Amino acid sequence: QVQLVESGGGLVQAGGSLRLSCAASGRTFSRYTMGWFRQAPGKEREFVAYIRGSGGITYYADSVKGRFTISRDNAANTVYLQMNSLKPEDTAVYYCAADRYSLGSPAYQRYDYWGQGTQVTVSS
Repeated sequence: QVQLVESGGGLVQAGGSLRLSCAASGRTFSRYTMGWFRQAPGKEREFVAYIRGSGGITYYADSVKGRFTISRDNAANTVYLQMNSLKPEDTAVYYCAADRYSLGSPAYQRYDYWGQGTQVTVSS
């Protein structure tokens, strides 16, 4: 069992930056691929990025490529999402998720554990 707790959301103007954190419980954090997803009101949950357990492999949605950076600190059981050049369309609840068995996937169904989410609001 893995428990995930996101933090770092908030209100920011367009063009600004935020850094999300996701703290995980458990002693096997480095074995999990970690992903970030987001969900805006009335829309389906959308993949943002994932990072493999070692941290060497990352993958991004086209909508955030070049603006967002996913990273992890396995010693601290934490995964991060640095978000730069934010746009109003980035407004959503952001969730981190842990995938125990695959090498990474943009499909939310592949993830086994989820955090409660943190709100990110980008004003124009």
